Amino acid sequence: MDKLWAPWRIKYITEDLKKSSGCVFCRIVKEKKDKKNFVVIRRNHCFAVLNIYPYNNGHTLIVINRHVNDLDKLNKEERDEFLDLLIETKTLIQKTISPAGFNIGMNLGRVAGAGCPGHLHIHVVPRWAGDINFMPVVSGIKVISQSLKTLHKELCDVHKRKN
Repeated sequence: MDKLWAPWRIKYITEDLKKSSGCVFCRIVKEKKDKKNFVVIRRNHCFAVLNIYPYNNGHTLIVINRHVNDLDKLNKEERDEFLDLLIETKTLIQKTISPAGFNIGMNLGRVAGAGCPGHLHIHVVPRWAGDINFMPVVSGIKVISQSLKTLHKELCDVHKRKN
């Protein structure tokens, strides 16, 4: 069985989640500090935000605004916009950083790997040939090739040019 090792996430699991009070996604919805929170796109029912503990460069989350934990709790408008934003975000990432492929998925429930099990979101993880190398194995370090600030600016610039 293959395993996805993500040792850099232990800080998030053991420290950052304990420090934060309430739901991080609900906080982002209310704050509307998009640059600070790395929000790339906002819609009426959802938003796209860079993951601050990415598995890969460009790892983005599509997050429903309402605090719900499963797809069956969304109304049709929310579901449609959620999927539309997923497609728009994937296209934006493709245009901006040209990955060779994507992993797209959801973890429903803590036992399924959800870091924020109470708030529904989709992971969009860009992939390139050779993006998994010896660094995580030898040193327990995942190399992310670009800063969140730089990537956020690039994504926002490309998104603005499109509109």
